[in-house]
Amino acid sequence: MIRKKLLNPNRVRRIDGGFSFVPHRFLTDGFLASLTQKELLLYLFLVLVSDRYGLSFYSYDVICSLLQITVDQYIEARNGLMEKDLIDFDGTLFQVLDLPAKPIASTNHKEDPAAIAQLIRQSLKEATI
Repeated sequence: MIRKKLLNPNRVRRIDGGFSFVPHRFLTDGFLASLTQKELLLYLFLVLVSDRYGLSFYSYDVICSLLQITVDQYIEARNGLMEKDLIDFDGTLFQVLDLPAKPIASTNHKEDPAAIAQLIRQSLKEATI
């Protein structure tokens, strides 16, 4: 077992002012792998700017400017996150949701070999469980 020690005890992270976190399950249960690059970028942004209830209200033009993405990329990422049940959006307000039981595969896959390979691996893993 690796023994952990603080590398810089004067710079220990703490929650001040804002409130954001990503559960470890996001990585270990495959949510990270299920997202496109733009979906991940938008998701992490929304986590960073949300309050303790996961709520934020940044406009699309501010988000696009800060993330340096186009409106089309924003819409595709936002819709993908909603489809994957990671966020809700009412046209003005975002809510980052508690993670679902397992990642939800997108029904709008482009013919990306890596995404297809990931889906095949996930399906085979589920078939053996």
